[in-house]
Amino acid sequence: MTGLPVALTMGEPAGVGGELSLAAWLARRDGEAAFFAIDDPDRLDALARRLGRSVPLRSISSPAEAPQVFAAALPVLPLRLPVPVAPGRPDPANAAAVLGSIERAVALVRQGSAGAMVTNPIHKGTLYKAGFRHPGHTEYLAALAGAEAAPVMMLTCPGLRVVPVTVHLPLSQAIAALSSAAIVHAGRTTATALVRDFGIAQPRLAVAGLNPHAGENGALGNEERDIIAPAVAALREAGLSVVGPLPADTLFHAAARRRHDAVICMYHDQALIPLKTIDFARGVNVTLGLPFVRTSPDHGTAFDIAGTGRADPASLLAALDLAADMARRHRDAARPAVA
Repeated sequence: MTGLPVALTMGEPAGVGGELSLAAWLARRDGEAAFFAIDDPDRLDALARRLGRSVPLRSISSPAEAPQVFAAALPVLPLRLPVPVAPGRPDPANAAAVLGSIERAVALVRQGSAGAMVTNPIHKGTLYKAGFRHPGHTEYLAALAGAEAAPVMMLTCPGLRVVPVTVHLPLSQAIAALSSAAIVHAGRTTATALVRDFGIAQPRLAVAGLNPHAGENGALGNEERDIIAPAVAALREAGLSVVGPLPADTLFHAAARRRHDAVICMYHDQALIPLKTIDFARGVNVTLGLPFVRTSPDHGTAFDIAGTGRADPASLLAALDLAADMARRHRDAARPAVA
């Protein structure tokens, strides 16, 4: 096993995260980075038995043990759940453990015991009932990291990377919240990540318009002229390779995707619909702008199929692979140059 192990959080225990963790270990390959689950080993063992999967578990006391045991067993850093889990039926009584798993992963990555963290899906509604006050996973991670600037969400799959400037807002509020400053922040953060995390020396950004046909020179809206074009100009002045605003309906076909390394989109669905259409199974959520590597499967808790063994681990496997790859680039960049 190569590099520091990756920390994999519990996620919502009534969702599909646990069975995906088990499936990911069964799909392990020689030479890949080890990962360890921050989870309740008893609930994982019960879940494996329920699904008829032979997954040996090994409790560990520190991440340093994970690479030694990973080939023979799934390493688990124990975090006990206070109440039993019923698939598809989340219980706010387990919320503290769900958040504790995230907090432990952040601490381990920040202290250098883990190379990256991958988060299984959480259920915000259940956490809200237990007093959780952050809008979502990303904002919570930013608070734990003490990030000064707002993190940026990237969704990636083979052949496409997209970054929504506004995220989990009703569409009317997303349009109202759109600003040149937010677009510039998303573009600069994305360009930095493409160099540091993806090994792209000279990243090419495309910026989508908001309105049909990118506003049709003001006939279909003024946001392109008043908000988006000034942001594109500012990004170019900063030395970045940027085109836009471009009509969103022509940005995502195969030939167009080859002309850029990431698309800065104006709102959530403008980014996620093309990505999930192109490769629903292998989409990965990457949080840019944190002082550590964090990826996540690009899907939710899937309560309707939890506990059935039908959940597809492809997105989690892609998230684990990408996290390990990004961690390797961070590690290589931190090494002193040889004279």
